[in-house]
Amino acid sequence: MSMGRRLVTMGGPAALFPAAAEGKSLCTGSIMTDRTMGVLFAAATALFWGVYGPALSEARSSTNEWSPFKPYVFIGVAYLVWGVLGGLAAMKLVPANPDNLSFTGKYLPSMKWGFIAGSLGAFGALTLTFAMFKAKNAGLVMPIVFGGAVTVTALTNYVVLGLVRKQELHVEPGLWVGMALVAVGIVLVAHYTPHAVGKPAGGAAPQAHHAPLGERSPPST
Repeated sequence: MSMGRRLVTMGGPAALFPAAAEGKSLCTGSIMTDRTMGVLFAAATALFWGVYGPALSEARSSTNEWSPFKPYVFIGVAYLVWGVLGGLAAMKLVPANPDNLSFTGKYLPSMKWGFIAGSLGAFGALTLTFAMFKAKNAGLVMPIVFGGAVTVTALTNYVVLGLVRKQELHVEPGLWVGMALVAVGIVLVAHYTPHAVGKPAGGAAPQAHHAPLGERSPPST
């Protein structure tokens, strides 16, 4: 019996994946919950964004042959390619019920807040470019960026939910303790991140036209 005949006999894909037939995530169930998948995707985001700074450092010219904003142009191109094309593909392939291409009416918040969020991300990439241009040290900049980001997220939630939407909030003291520990962690990670020291093996000075990864450069004036 062919595979196709077997699927028909067993009731088709809906019998094999009843959660999908009901519009539920295939990841929800005994194998892996949505919460677990969310944590895994968050870890993947940390991985991607964690190497973002060092990659941007590699795009910098140590001999000033190009400005630090030349790579920023292709950061925008990458956002355009992966954001637009990837977003359109995911709209059709990922949800149980494929999405439509309307962004007006009841769908307006997706366009408005998506553009605002994208703008914030672009401004963040721009200020990160300035930070890398001035500090010339991804090991110093990145802990500040991402350690500070989690604190800003917590404070933003506090302001939006408690002060803007007037919802009743119960803030545990652990929040402030966590923020203090994050600040300590930023200092420790930035200070102890490995940096290249001295000349490479063989005594030859580096000839690369880009800034070596993790290079500790003197502060610019």
